[in-house]
Amino acid sequence: MSQANTQSFGREVVKVSRNDLPLSCPRTSEAVASMHPKVFLPIEKTGSAVCPYCGAHYQLTD
Repeated sequence: MSQANTQSFGREVVKVSRNDLPLSCPRTSEAVASMHPKVFLPIEKTGSAVCPYCGAHYQLTD
């Protein structure tokens, strides 16, 4: 299951596990008004990814 954390510099980091893959943004839990076109993010190789539309940061936890 994914979990969001807010760091001191105000940027949200969404933690995802391998069970959440394939990773796409926006997540289904996002408000409809904030949605942008669905994009799949390659997170497996580096362990992190940034959405090119909204700038959300994702981090792989396992």
